[in-house]
Amino acid sequence: MEDEHNNGVYGQSPSYRKEKTEDEHSVVIPDTAHQVSNDSWFQVGVVLSMGVNSAYALGYSGTIMVPLGWIGGVVGLVLSTIVSLYASALMAKLHEVGGKRHIRYRDLAGFLYGRTAYMLIWALQYANLFLINIGYVIMSGSALKAFYVIFRDDHQLKLPHFIAIAGLACILFAIATPHLSALRVWLGFSTLFMVLYLSIAFALSVKDGVKASPRDYSIPGSGANTIWAIIGATGNLFFAFNTGMIPEIQATIRQPVVRNMVKALNFQFTVGVVPMHAVTYIGYWAYGSGVSSYLLNNVHGPDWLLGVAHLSAFFQAIITLHIFASPTYEFLDTKYGIKGSALAPRNLAFRLFVRGGYLIMTTFLSALLPFLGNFMSLTGAISTIPLTFILPNHMYLVAKKNKLSSLQKSWHWLNILVFGCMSVAAFVAALKLTILQTQTYHVFADL
Repeated sequence: MEDEHNNGVYGQSPSYRKEKTEDEHSVVIPDTAHQVSNDSWFQVGVVLSMGVNSAYALGYSGTIMVPLGWIGGVVGLVLSTIVSLYASALMAKLHEVGGKRHIRYRDLAGFLYGRTAYMLIWALQYANLFLINIGYVIMSGSALKAFYVIFRDDHQLKLPHFIAIAGLACILFAIATPHLSALRVWLGFSTLFMVLYLSIAFALSVKDGVKASPRDYSIPGSGANTIWAIIGATGNLFFAFNTGMIPEIQATIRQPVVRNMVKALNFQFTVGVVPMHAVTYIGYWAYGSGVSSYLLNNVHGPDWLLGVAHLSAFFQAIITLHIFASPTYEFLDTKYGIKGSALAPRNLAFRLFVRGGYLIMTTFLSALLPFLGNFMSLTGAISTIPLTFILPNHMYLVAKKNKLSSLQKSWHWLNILVFGCMSVAAFVAALKLTILQTQTYHVFADL
């Protein structure tokens, strides 16, 4: 089986196999139509780092630091970095459990738990990725609107219009990029865009902060609203490092897959997280509790430089969305037997109508409720915490149950309990805050 996966290429006809799980329920596992075992650990490390330093990073000063303050924000980000590396490494080590490679999250769940868990985790993962993609469309539309306002602030075009333009750009990119491994050249562009908007945001924030009068760093609000905002911000903490698709990304890496994936994760959580941490702290330092959920809205500088930053954020969000949409694309391509050249008319038409339909729905919901900060919290609560923290600990317990000491088992159960409580609390807080915003703003709001 491993040889089949190692030799898989885009255009391969899907075949299916049945695996007997522990509860003796058969799970049908399709081979993939996408490339596997093709990428270096460094390329995978860059892919992972792109997610951490995506345009979302421009919002963490406002969505994490403001509700939590200096101590809560810094300690929370550092701890969530460490915990995220630990949980991701656990998941990476389960990639070859039972003498098989599990190239999808749901495949691993089916192998360990059975068919019911296979279906439930599949639904949870796709909800997670769908919510993340909604956020990327909102972010790219917001960046494009900010670019427009610099040069033509005539209020003729509203945020929903820019979200629609961003959605169209995402469709075109999805048609042109058949699978995750095909991102190679785009990773270079994405890295360039990332360096541009983070460097510009950092430098202009430093300039503004040096010249500014003393800032207010107190946590805004009072009473119950402050508590709900703090709880919601914990969802943002874990959203910052979310993938929810470690097995799918690991499927693209060359042998030895576990060792190389651990290298990629170490790169992501050391070198890869530095820019995100830096811009988050400097943005909060420069503007205090008045910093927005899109840092570039606060900075002051030459119009052309701000324009470069906004356009860089726009394009990088489009490229990064493809990473989180790739499991959906892989499922569709495999299910419908997309084979042959990626440029074949039938395959191009399939990507146009099927991926286009998925992204049209994503774009519509993005324009309908463009509350970016709350989408971070809601995504973190509903799916990021369960997929990235709760399930890896429980899966590790199930897979290694006979090899763990009682102390190790207690540690993993403690993680499950703590993150389970956090997930429930963050969901309630995010839902409450979203409902409050829908009462303040109408649908298709121009934020």
